[in-house]
Amino acid sequence: MDARICLLPGDGIGPEILAQGVAALKAVARRFRHEFTFVDALIGGAAVDACGEPLPQETVTKCLESDAVYLASVGGPKWNGLAPQKRPERGLLGIRKALGLFANLRPAMLFPELAGACLLRPDIAARGLDLIVVRELTGDIYFGEPRGQELRDGLRTGYNTMIYNEEEIRRIARVAFETALGRRKKVCSVEKSNVLETSRLWREVVLETHKEYPAVELSHLYVDNAAMQLVRDPSQFDVILTGNIFGDILSDEASVITGSLGMLPSASLGASGPGLFEPIHGSAPDIAGEDKANPLATILSGAMLLRLGLHLPEEADCIEAAVRRTLADGFRTADIMEPGKTLVGCAAMGAAVCERIAG
Repeated sequence: MDARICLLPGDGIGPEILAQGVAALKAVARRFRHEFTFVDALIGGAAVDACGEPLPQETVTKCLESDAVYLASVGGPKWNGLAPQKRPERGLLGIRKALGLFANLRPAMLFPELAGACLLRPDIAARGLDLIVVRELTGDIYFGEPRGQELRDGLRTGYNTMIYNEEEIRRIARVAFETALGRRKKVCSVEKSNVLETSRLWREVVLETHKEYPAVELSHLYVDNAAMQLVRDPSQFDVILTGNIFGDILSDEASVITGSLGMLPSASLGASGPGLFEPIHGSAPDIAGEDKANPLATILSGAMLLRLGLHLPEEADCIEAAVRRTLADGFRTADIMEPGKTLVGCAAMGAAVCERIAG
């Protein structure tokens, strides 16, 4: 296969971890005789510094002309004083919107090799953790209008609008049900329909869409109960379907209980065009340039890029197996370090994975 991949290193540790992700993709290309072309583009704080905008039009064009987009991280305290529309995070929201990426898939799995790093009680961790959060990405309170700040009765007042239409809900529900068909065939829809009109519509549309997928078991939880259940017994979940703001919170919760955000990838997909693949963690500016970052979430995001973006499942399996073997051989970055293991830096961890991809 010939494929063009747009690289968005971004800020902080972004360039370091993406370099290891690219190295893994190159190792896969060599092993399976593919030709991957990589194109660099600016986003986030790096784009602000270079051209005054967090998402230059040139970046959007390069992404649209590619088969997949590979992003590392954006943001950092350096840009905290900027106006909201100039903040690095606006670049991330903007590229999702520009590419029409309405579905965010965030798997959370406890690697057996890292069971000791899990933040849950041993008896709970022993039940296993293997779920995926399917989060709607371009609607809800992050994008709803009206929004703003104004004076009301002499008081500064901020407001945002939580809003969904039925088609936005239906298309993300279908992604969740389709995802469940390839897993354990269970979907839990999470909302707050006891108090929110938006959530009442959400539940109605999800129930309607479920009729198209009789093989999938559907359940419902209010978001506060779902947050508790994730800690009490995450093994009960297979696919969690939810909106943008609830999904933002729940996916981070589901991920961190595995032990480290540095292990977990994500994919953002649309109806057509390139998907965007990125680790779920931030830019970690406090360790940028120190070779301390964990590149495994980025490398595993590369596996999702191969599977979901380029439709190369065998190659994706190869990367995931290489990560497992690297962990089984005792290599650890600082965030997942355990007694008796070998502490390595970002570059060495990436090299270890690449060696195992090569066989």
